[in-house]
Amino acid sequence: MVDKANTKHFSEGSESAFSNHKSEEHANRQDKSSSSKDMYDLAAQNLFSKDVYDPADQIMESAAKFHEHAQTLKKSAAKEQDSDEAAKEQDSNEADKDYGAYAYANLSADTADATPQDATANTKSDQIEEKSLLVQIFSKRMGICLVTGFASGMPLFVLINLLSAYLRKEGLDLKVIGAFSLMMVPYTWKFLWAPFVDRYQIFRLGRRKDWIILSQIVLIGAIAAMGWFSPKENIGIIAGLAILVAFASATQDIVLDAYRREFLPDVELGLGNAVFVNAYRVAGLIPGGVSLIMADYVSWHTVFTFTAACLIPCFVLSLFLREQNVSNAPRTLKEAVVEPFSEFISRRGVKAALFIVCFVFLYKIGDSMALALATPFYMDLGYNLTTIGIVAKNVGLWSTVAGGLLGGVFMLKLGINRALWVFGFIQVVTILGFVLLAYLGKSGTPSVWMLSLVLVCEYGGGGLGTAAFVAFLAKETNPAYTATQLALLTSFSAIPRTFCNAVTGYLVEGLGWQNFFIFCTIIAIPGMLLLFKVAPWSAKDEVANKE
Repeated sequence: MVDKANTKHFSEGSESAFSNHKSEEHANRQDKSSSSKDMYDLAAQNLFSKDVYDPADQIMESAAKFHEHAQTLKKSAAKEQDSDEAAKEQDSNEADKDYGAYAYANLSADTADATPQDATANTKSDQIEEKSLLVQIFSKRMGICLVTGFASGMPLFVLINLLSAYLRKEGLDLKVIGAFSLMMVPYTWKFLWAPFVDRYQIFRLGRRKDWIILSQIVLIGAIAAMGWFSPKENIGIIAGLAILVAFASATQDIVLDAYRREFLPDVELGLGNAVFVNAYRVAGLIPGGVSLIMADYVSWHTVFTFTAACLIPCFVLSLFLREQNVSNAPRTLKEAVVEPFSEFISRRGVKAALFIVCFVFLYKIGDSMALALATPFYMDLGYNLTTIGIVAKNVGLWSTVAGGLLGGVFMLKLGINRALWVFGFIQVVTILGFVLLAYLGKSGTPSVWMLSLVLVCEYGGGGLGTAAFVAFLAKETNPAYTATQLALLTSFSAIPRTFCNAVTGYLVEGLGWQNFFIFCTIIAIPGMLLLFKVAPWSAKDEVANKE
């Protein structure tokens, strides 16, 4: 029989009542079976015992007892069966009657005493999964991406903008200034010493933290020292400091990329990298804007000291960064050199690895070539330098920043794979805006509003594509070898852009502006087609194992 205590409150679940009933029914059957077995054993003993065969009356007496006991057991079994069926019918009626109460009880306080820990766990899990978008955007992790992105971009723009202006202001020849472009070589070949960053520590503060602190100390000192020397008298020292800044900056990029990959959750790779890249771009406003304005009023020594001081908050933050625990980190230099390549190929396979490399080459190539000669294009359309400086440069910068940030936010919902499809399509289509400008330019200079609209679309689309692309590069690396793998992938993405952009002038002369931009649109299509292999729309984002 089912215990009445198990059916008194149905909020504990009718399933529990049926379970208890089933258990008791099984127990009853076992008792019956046991009783029958005992009875038959007793009869067998009485019939086959050697004592039974002596007097015949004992045989008759045993047979009578056996028959009586069998009849009693049969009646008892029938009675218990009737009782069990009645209990089962009662439980079934209660289940039908209180089904709604049962469903409600699972959500009410009546079940709190039954599953309080499960309810609490489910609530916490839902809160984590449905975390507010604003909380993710303004989290501590995004703050770290913002500051480190600024620290990463500043040195590059010091070399591109501030140092070039300093050399020209001091009267150096354009040929000498042009030769300083060789200082950018460390950014392209940084993967050569990335294994050292993956393998060795300097101050024993942490594998990543050590290199961040060291590179920033070198950058602050070298940038500040540039203002102490006259380019005419100490051009060798200036060149040496510039190379030192480029080397330290490229090293900082290696370790910051690796650290960002390690501390960002997989779901925030898109947003975190978008924040980093856009902070990288905005950092150019200091050496390329504020510092140049200061140069008209104060000495160059003060200008470079101020610019270097802008990196101090980043250095202070670096002192408090928490080192991430990553297993399987390389223990020897050989492992740091060989393992990143073998791990990547073994994880993806040779064929898939080749597809990824080709994708890295081609995904941004159309957009990059279209912007390579943007300023000459604006001038040929008839815009003056003031319009180009105020409209083109500012609209381009902030549209790229807005596109990158929006791309990071959208990737929280879309995922990296689908973002590559959506943002890549926008990136390709918006190149056609330049085709429209070239067509309108045949009959006169297009309006400034038309120029602004085209630039918002083109640079905004490029910002979206870059956000997804950088997140994809981070996703394809293993945290144990992030420094080397990410440095190699980013170098691959820079090499074709450098060589292809070098021939854009010849293409424009041969095709004309309108056909050139059509060509840029067409050459962007192969990168999109490779998405079928490297990031299928229906496939979930696959991230390298973090263990």
